[in-house]
Amino acid sequence: MKKHVSIAEISADLGARAESFCRAYFAEGHRQGDYWQVGDTSGAAGRSLVIRLHAGDGRKAGRWTDYATGEFGDLIDLLHARLGSRSLHETLLEAEHFLGHAPLSAQRISNRTSKGAGTANTKRIASARRLFAAGRPILGTAAAAYLHSRGIAHFGPALRYHPRVYFRGANTGPDQPSYAPALLAKITDNKGNTTGCARTYLDPITGGIAGLSNSKRILGQLYGNAARFWSGSNLEDLIVGEGLENTLSVGTALPEFNLASCLTATHLGLFIPSSGIKRIWIARDNDAAGERAAHTLASKLASSGIECECLVPKLNDFNEDLLAFGKDRLRDTLLSAMKMEGLPN
Repeated sequence: MKKHVSIAEISADLGARAESFCRAYFAEGHRQGDYWQVGDTSGAAGRSLVIRLHAGDGRKAGRWTDYATGEFGDLIDLLHARLGSRSLHETLLEAEHFLGHAPLSAQRISNRTSKGAGTANTKRIASARRLFAAGRPILGTAAAAYLHSRGIAHFGPALRYHPRVYFRGANTGPDQPSYAPALLAKITDNKGNTTGCARTYLDPITGGIAGLSNSKRILGQLYGNAARFWSGSNLEDLIVGEGLENTLSVGTALPEFNLASCLTATHLGLFIPSSGIKRIWIARDNDAAGERAAHTLASKLASSGIECECLVPKLNDFNEDLLAFGKDRLRDTLLSAMKMEGLPN
């Protein structure tokens, strides 16, 4: 009989088998030196997320960072996001199956949940709140000009602008800080608490998205949460989208609906709606990642009695549709699709 192990030991054992773990759960990625590179926590192809395969320079094997979102953690955290697990217990059972360990007791899982999850993101959440509080309303700013250039006319108090936000680039360090103007989006939980701040860095000359390796970054806690835009009506229906521009494009065409932007395809699948929601319209991108995320969210919510229907753009995303076809035509297309899926007249 195998001995019972702690969560710390599971994390260490996963790290010791980091490459096997990556090949099992992130097969779309590839090895690059001492790291495994993949697109994001959903396992999509790409290079934004890097996983350390071997310990060295004081860093543990299995530690990872998603440079597109600013998230990081150990392989337990990564497996939790990859599976879209509803609980830490579910994630640990999968990890134990991979490692061949005996099951971990519920009490020991509870201890990590209360001590670890409750404190791990405290500093980042506090920093996110300070950053958003330092921003100003976007009307008349470069952020509003950027959104208008994308055809977006649906704003709200969840958006702010800051003319000088720090970012860390490939060639920057503590002695060479870099700053750029940024569109800020407040991330909240179902109680309205601010848990994070999304930053879209802007080019001060062109007014478009800055030419950084990761021009969109997230500070704080996004898991299960979203940037929210309320219309104040139809409180039982919610449109949930991927990227910020994608979601706001739908809101521009359908301003009477409440919106939640999950900011990435991965977090679309991890979204946790409030208890009053009875139907969710999933405004996904027209690609494989969006399709997977929509399926993950719909499957997760099936047992809760929340009806989920998909809205799919004709082009790659709804912002492209908005720019190509205009607000009125996009509205007609969306309402037609929603009526086909049971939206009352």
